[in-house]
Amino acid sequence: MNMPPPLLVFTDLDGTLLSHTSYRWDAATQALDTLRDIGAALVIASSKSAPEIIEIRAQLGWTNCPAIIENGAGILPPESTDTPNTDTYVRLRRVLDSLPADLRDPFCGFGDMTVAQIAHITGLSHSGASNAAERAFSEPGIWSGSAQLRTTFIDALHNHGIHAREGGRFLTLSYGRTKADQMAALTDGFGARHTLALGDAPNDIEMLQAADFGVIVANPHRNPLPPMPGEGTGRITRTTLAGPAGWNTAVLDLIARLNLNKG
Repeated sequence: MNMPPPLLVFTDLDGTLLSHTSYRWDAATQALDTLRDIGAALVIASSKSAPEIIEIRAQLGWTNCPAIIENGAGILPPESTDTPNTDTYVRLRRVLDSLPADLRDPFCGFGDMTVAQIAHITGLSHSGASNAAERAFSEPGIWSGSAQLRTTFIDALHNHGIHAREGGRFLTLSYGRTKADQMAALTDGFGARHTLALGDAPNDIEMLQAADFGVIVANPHRNPLPPMPGEGTGRITRTTLAGPAGWNTAVLDLIARLNLNKG
């Protein structure tokens, strides 16, 4: 029987473990290596699609851990290299296209874009954008209408059981499961001594609050998250450095704080 890990880490990707501009994680290499050395587990929790996560998880070397995909709408099991087979995305798009034109037209989802357009707005390569377009559960997109009409749009979708969540780049539509929902089940399964969550966007707030320790990673490309309960006690902290550099420092600091690198 495997021993429970001393630390279970849940991490967002874009603007957190990955650089907002380059999508690289090199600056977090020391912390990633240290997590492996102490026997920790790392669960990616991102709005990215299964093909994107499959590739990134393999490159990071954490295929032995599950991942939370599409903003919490689904789970990618350990070692899996297959996109979940589901009709959820088709149903979601059908509801979206049934909205009145004045609500539908200002929202441009990935399903409305070509691969080249997705590459342009994300900065991904053509193959990366192609992976991002392969959705199973949710629809990221850009809202170009007024704030008032956006509220009406979100309310109309909510009547069909579809929820909208603001991420680091996009407004993402799904049937409501969140990163925190998936996190709760995985936490029970791992039985880790401590849990840590790191993120930079509004769709990470529930995850940050649910962990034993939360880290708000600085992202100069977006407005900072508002003050959160737990910041006054040090349960939730903020990084000064942005992206993977901030991630690296925060993880190493917590490992030292909990004396986990001393066995």
